[in-house]
Amino acid sequence: MHAAVVHSFDTPPRYGTVPTPVPRGEHEILVEVLAAGLHPRVRSSADGSHYTSSGVLPLVPGIDAVGRAADGDLLYFVAPDTALGTLAEHAVVDRRRAIALPPGTDPVAVAAAMNPAMSSWVALRRRIALPAGAHVLILGATGSAGRLAVQIARHLGAERVVAAGRDHERLALLPALGADETVLLSGASGEIAERLGKSAGDVDIVIDYVWGAVTEHALPALLTARPDRSKPLTWIQIGSVAGPDLTLPSSLLRAANLQIMGSGQGSLTTAGILAELPALAAEITCGTFTIDPSPEPLSEVERVWTTPTPPGRRVVLVP
Repeated sequence: MHAAVVHSFDTPPRYGTVPTPVPRGEHEILVEVLAAGLHPRVRSSADGSHYTSSGVLPLVPGIDAVGRAADGDLLYFVAPDTALGTLAEHAVVDRRRAIALPPGTDPVAVAAAMNPAMSSWVALRRRIALPAGAHVLILGATGSAGRLAVQIARHLGAERVVAAGRDHERLALLPALGADETVLLSGASGEIAERLGKSAGDVDIVIDYVWGAVTEHALPALLTARPDRSKPLTWIQIGSVAGPDLTLPSSLLRAANLQIMGSGQGSLTTAGILAELPALAAEITCGTFTIDPSPEPLSEVERVWTTPTPPGRRVVLVP
C-alpha cells in the first residue's frame, strides 16, 4: 500500500510503499483510511522527538484518522504507538480504540478537529471539573488547538475566556470564536507580563500550549496580579511550543494557591480519553465549532510537510 514513510528523523516523510498491515488481535480490523490529520503530535513522532518515540525506522507516522471498515461503518480511531501509523491507504484498527460516526459525517472535518479539540475537551472534562462561571486563559490560542480551546471553554460553560498568542492577525479572529479579551505574547517579557496580569489576573484555569520562557514569565505575572492569592488557580500544561522546561521559584508555590498538572497520554488512561470522544465527535459533526481544514493528497506529503500551514487551518492528508 502507499503511505508516508519516514526513513530518517532528519528528513520529511516521503510517499512510498509499505506492506499492508494485517490484523492479528481479536479486536483488530483493517480499514480504508479516508482522512488523517497532520497534527504537531504527528510531526514530533516523525522526527523522533515525542516522549513516546521508540526510535524505530522506517516509520509511518499518524496517530488518528477517519476510516471505513469492510462492513461499511465509518470510524474515527486512535492508533497505538507503533511504527505503522495512519498516514497510509490502510490501517489496522482496534475496535476498542474507535468510535462509530453517523452517516453523512465529513471525514476531513473530523480528522482535522478531533485531535486538536481533544486536548482541551478532555482536560476540561476529565482532568478538572470546570466550575460554573469560570474564567479561563488560553495560552497559545492562535494555533489550531488553541482556537478550538477558546470555543470549547465557552461551550462547556466558561463565563469569560481570555486568549493569548503571538500572532496579532490570528488573535484578531478569536473574539468571533468566543474570546472576551486577547493578549499579545510578543515584545519584551516585562510588557507581556504586564498585559497578562492586567487581563488575566483573576482567571481560575489556564490551558497552556506554550510552556517554556513564556510560561516562566506568565506564572509570576498572573499570581502577583491576583486580588486574592488564596483563590485557586489551576494550570493545565498541554503543549510546549515555547520550550520543554522552565524555572519555577518555590516562593510562587507558597505565596499562592496554585495547582499545576498536565493533560495527555499517561495522565489519563486510553479508556478515559476514548470515553470522551463520542460526545466531542457529535459536537464537531453538528457544527458546534468553527473548523477550517486544509485537505491535501497523501501523495504530496513531502511538499506539504515543509510548507507553512495557512493561519488557523489544520492540514488533513487524504489517500
